Amino acid sequence: MADITRRLGWRHLRGAPTAHVRHHQAGKLAHEGAGLSFWFRPLSAAISEVPVDDRELAMTFHARTADFQDVAVQATVTYRIGDPAVAAARLDFSLDPDTGVWRGTPLEQLGTLLTETAQQHALAVLARTALAEALVDGVAAVRERIAAGLAAEPRLPATGIEVVAVRVMALRPEPEVERALRTPAREQIQQEADRATYERRAVAVERERAIAENELASQIELARREEQLVEQRGTNARREAEEHAAADAVRAEAEATRSVRLAEAEAARSLKLGEAEAARAVTLARAEAAAAREVGEARAAAQAAWLRVHGEVDVATLHALTGTRLAENLPRIDSVTVSPDVLTGLLAKLGATDQA
Repeated sequence: MADITRRLGWRHLRGAPTAHVRHHQAGKLAHEGAGLSFWFRPLSAAISEVPVDDRELAMTFHARTADFQDVAVQATVTYRIGDPAVAAARLDFSLDPDTGVWRGTPLEQLGTLLTETAQQHALAVLARTALAEALVDGVAAVRERIAAGLAAEPRLPATGIEVVAVRVMALRPEPEVERALRTPAREQIQQEADRATYERRAVAVERERAIAENELASQIELARREEQLVEQRGTNARREAEEHAAADAVRAEAEATRSVRLAEAEAARSLKLGEAEAARAVTLARAEAAAAREVGEARAAAQAAWLRVHGEVDVATLHALTGTRLAENLPRIDSVTVSPDVLTGLLAKLGATDQA
């Protein structure tokens, strides 16, 4: 869009370097070129501005494949206007002299022309291609067909349009069909993943088995060595026991010999001591018997003398001696309590004695 300034019935236009401006004054071409700047009268001027830069036209359209499946095509066409004079003569690029805005929609017309032409050639190539083939090789085929079709389209050069490049970004089927097509691939990928998992597990199991076998072999070797160690320890213990037994036998024999000798000496000493003790016991017994006999004889003599003395003494004297002996054997009496009854009885007895 051109930059137009108002000044007292005059207008000043300042164009861009990428815009080709054509100024007609009274039916004659007054100015033409890119990046112009000039004054003009709006009532007698006819100005058109044609962009000459490269432009990107994105397009999305639907097509049907040979197996009657709908696909969406996403493409971009890069073009430019190579002959601005022809384009300005074929399309309305005229500007409003007051605002500098296009009076029509020339770029939309160009976009419609390019889109319909590209869609026509894309539909033609996809209509003869199956969906699976189109998804695999369809992008390149559609791009080549669109580029060739646009290059061979006579209307584009007649309008002053040059096609710079054609790009096809994607060919997409409907979501349900796309999911159905993805399923086998996903299943295959899953199978590959499962196979890789199984192989990894098998390798892990094999490694674990090898480790277990190594551990078992190590345990067997350790058990064998432990058996050898136990056997060697048994041999050593048996040899040590035999040596201890031999030493104990020698020690026991020495002890037995010494014990026999000690017993013989003790028996001899005991025999000698027994003979001495027996002689002493006999002597002692004889002495005790003699002493007992003498004591008995002395007691008998004393008893005979005592009996002889008592036989010669009168009865009163014997009674007195007997009372004396009884008095000597009676217990000691500290005090005597005489009750009235006892006293009465004694007095009665004394009275009776006096009367007699």
